Amino acid sequence: MCERINGPLPMSLALQEYKQFAKKIGLIGATNLLISLSGIILLPIFTKTLPIEEYGTYVQIAVTISLIPGVVMLGLPYTMVRYLAAAKKREDVQEGYYSIVITTLVSAGLTSLAFFFLAEPIAVALFDSQVLVTQILAAVIFLECMIGLHFNYFRTFQQIRRYSALTFLKTSMQIILVGAFILTGHGIFGAVVGLLITDVVILLVTNIFIISEIGVVIPKFDHLREYLSFGLPTVPGNVSSWVVDSSDRYLIALLMGTAYVGYYSPGYTLGNTLIMFVAPLSFILPAVLSKHYDDGNLEGVKTILSFSMKYYSALAIPSIIGLTLLSKPLLEVLSTSEIAANGYLITPLVAIGAFLYGVYAIAIQVIILKKQTRYMSSIWLIAAGLNILLNIALIPIFGIIGAAITTLISFSIATFYIVYRSDFLTFVRIDIKFIAKCIVSSLILGVFISLMGPLNFTEILITVLSGACIYLVALYLLKGFSREEILFFKNIFNM
Repeated sequence: MCERINGPLPMSLALQEYKQFAKKIGLIGATNLLISLSGIILLPIFTKTLPIEEYGTYVQIAVTISLIPGVVMLGLPYTMVRYLAAAKKREDVQEGYYSIVITTLVSAGLTSLAFFFLAEPIAVALFDSQVLVTQILAAVIFLECMIGLHFNYFRTFQQIRRYSALTFLKTSMQIILVGAFILTGHGIFGAVVGLLITDVVILLVTNIFIISEIGVVIPKFDHLREYLSFGLPTVPGNVSSWVVDSSDRYLIALLMGTAYVGYYSPGYTLGNTLIMFVAPLSFILPAVLSKHYDDGNLEGVKTILSFSMKYYSALAIPSIIGLTLLSKPLLEVLSTSEIAANGYLITPLVAIGAFLYGVYAIAIQVIILKKQTRYMSSIWLIAAGLNILLNIALIPIFGIIGAAITTLISFSIATFYIVYRSDFLTFVRIDIKFIAKCIVSSLILGVFISLMGPLNFTEILITVLSGACIYLVALYLLKGFSREEILFFKNIFNM
C-alpha cells in the first residue's frame, strides 16, 4: 500500500500492519468468493430441477431474508463496529455487546412472531400460498438477525480467521443442504428447511465462541440511547437500499408474473458477483479505519482508502467486460436456453451498477467515521422512491430490462451523492492514469474473449483463466503497478 499511489511505501503506518491488512483482505476475499458463487452453484439445481415459477418463489424468499434483518436490527451492527472496535476494557465490551444483543433479541423476536402468526396472508401475497414455508421462514429470519450480530462481533474485533471459517461453514452447509433437499424432491419446503438447519448450527457455534471469550453479563444499557441514535438513522437507508437492490423482484412478480422473476434473477445474480470484490473492504474497513481515525491518524485513513479504491478498480473493471461478453454462454450452461435468451442483457447493466455500489461502499466509510449516518438514509430514501416509480413506468414498456436500467440509475444517484457529501476526493487519492490503464487492459481482454467465443463450460473456464492472465500481463506492461507495490505484495507471502 502506497502513501502516494505510485510512490514509495508510506512510513505513517508500520509495514507489518499493511501486510496484515492486505492478508485480511485476501482471506475475506476468498471467503466472499464462495458466498458470491453459492448462488451460481445452486442456480442449475433450481433452474434445471424446479419449474420456473417455483424458482421465482425461492428468489422471493431470499429477497425477504435480505430485507428484514436490516430493519429489525435497528442499525446496531454498524454501532457495534463503530463504538466497540477501540474498546480497551473487557467490561466495556461486555456492556456494549450485551446491550446490543438483548435489544436485537427483543426486536427480532417480536418481528418473527408477527411474521409467524401472519404467515397465511403473507404467503398468499408473496410466496405462492406456501404457509408452512412462510412459518419456517419466520424462524430463519430471527436466526439470521442473531447470527448477523455475532458475525459483527468478529468483525469488530478483527477476528478474521474465525469469521472466515464460520462464513465458509455457513455457506457450504447452505449449498449442500439446500441442494440436497431440492435434488431429493422436497422442493421449496426442503430448501427452507436446509436454511433453518444451517442457521441453528451456526448460531450455536458462534454463541459458544463469544461466551467463552467474554462471558455472560446483564448489561446496564448505559449507552443504549447513544447506540440507537447512531444506528437508527441507518435503518431507512437499509430499507431504501434494499428497495433499490431487491424490490424489482417483487414488482416484476406483480407486473409480469413469478416466471419473469425466474428469468430476471440469474442474470442479476451473475452481474452482482462484482460485489465479492468490495465485500472484504466493507467488512474490514470500518473497524480498521475507526481505530486510526479515533487515534488521530488521518494520514493512515487516507492511505488505506486510496489503496482500497485502486485495487478495487483493478479487479472490478475487467470483470464488467468479462461478465458482459460471457453472460449468454454462462447462463446457457448454468440454467436453460430460455432463461439465457430472456436474461443475458440484465448482466452488464447489473454489473455496472454493482461497480458503482462498490465505490459507494468505500466512500461511505468516511460518512461512518464522521458519524454522519443521516446522509445514508436521506440519499437511499430518494433513490428508493425513484426506483419504485421508474420500475412501475419502465417494466411495462421494456420488461425485465427496464428493471435493470432502473437499478443502475438508482445506484448511480446514491454513489455520486455520497462521494460528494463525504468529501471523498479529499480522503482518497484517485489515480486517473492507473484507471485508464485498467480500462485499456480490459479492452484487450474483451477482444480476446470475443475471438475465443466460448460455448460450453470447458471453453468458458479456459477463456476466463487465459483472459485473466492476458489482463494482468497487459496491466504489467502498461506499468499499472509500481516496482515498490510489486515487491510489497511479494513480501506479503514471505512473512
